[in-house]
Amino acid sequence: MTLRFRLIVIGFRLSKNVFVTQVITNVKKILGLNERRRAVLAQVRQQGRQPLESLASQFDVSVQTLRGDVRVLAEQGLVLRRHGEVLPFPDQENIGYDQRQIVNQAGKRQIARQAASLVQHHQSLFLGTGTTVEQLADALRDKQGLQIMTNNLHALIKLCTMECELLVAGGRVRRRDQDVIGGDACRFFRRYRVDVGIVSVGGMDSHGHLYDYNDDEVMAREALLSHAAYRILVLDKTKFDLQLRCAAGQLDDYHAVITDSPLPDRLRSPLAARGVRFLC
Repeated sequence: MTLRFRLIVIGFRLSKNVFVTQVITNVKKILGLNERRRAVLAQVRQQGRQPLESLASQFDVSVQTLRGDVRVLAEQGLVLRRHGEVLPFPDQENIGYDQRQIVNQAGKRQIARQAASLVQHHQSLFLGTGTTVEQLADALRDKQGLQIMTNNLHALIKLCTMECELLVAGGRVRRRDQDVIGGDACRFFRRYRVDVGIVSVGGMDSHGHLYDYNDDEVMAREALLSHAAYRILVLDKTKFDLQLRCAAGQLDDYHAVITDSPLPDRLRSPLAARGVRFLC
C-alpha cells in the first residue's frame, strides 16, 4: 500500500468519525429540543399562563430560543402566544382541580378576603364552583348566622367546620372537579332566593367578555345569578386575556368585580360609571 493511499484511507476514517460525531451531536440537540418543548407544554397546561422570560430562565435558554419553542407549539395548536406570555390553548379542557389549587394561591386568598368583606352577618349566599370560591369558605369564618347554598364540594368540606346553615346541590357529581353542574345545579339554585351570589369564570378577554370551558358550567352559573340579589364576580389574573369556547356573560352582569390585579381603565371606567364596584 503506497503512502498516498494510506493517507487517503486515514483521511476517510477521520472524516467518517467527524461525520458520525456531528450526527450524534445533532440528534442529541433535537432530542433535547423536543424534551424542552414537551416540558414547556406540560408546565403551561398544569399551571396556566407563563411569562416567556420566566420559562427561559427556568430552562436555561435565551428568551429568543424559548420564543422559538413556543412558536412551534402555537403552530401545532397546543398553546397561545400573547404579549410576552404563553397560555394554554383555549379549546383544551381546564387543568385538574388539584393543579389549579396551587396556581396563584396568594392572589386567590386576597380576592377571597375582599369578597368576604362584602358579606354581612346573617345573610344568605350562593357560592359557585372553582378554587377562588373555595378560598372564600375560609375567609367567611368570622361571619355569623350565614345561610349558604353551594354546588362546590371543596367549599362544602371547609364550610362544614363553620357555624352556618348549609345546603348542597344534589345530583351527578363531576368527579374530576368534585362539584355539581348542569341541570341538577340549575334546578337547585332556582329553588331559592338569596342576598348574595359569588362566582368565578374560566376566562375574560380584553373587552371584558367572560367565558368558560363548557355549557354545563355556564348554565349553572346563570341559574345562580338569576336568583341572587347582589352578584359578585371573583377573578384572579391568570384568567385575564383568556378567551374560551363558551360565552359566559360580561362584567356588567355583576354589582362587584374582585381581582388580584387592576383591570385596565378602558374596562373599569365605563362600568364604574354604571355602578359596578371594583375591588383589588
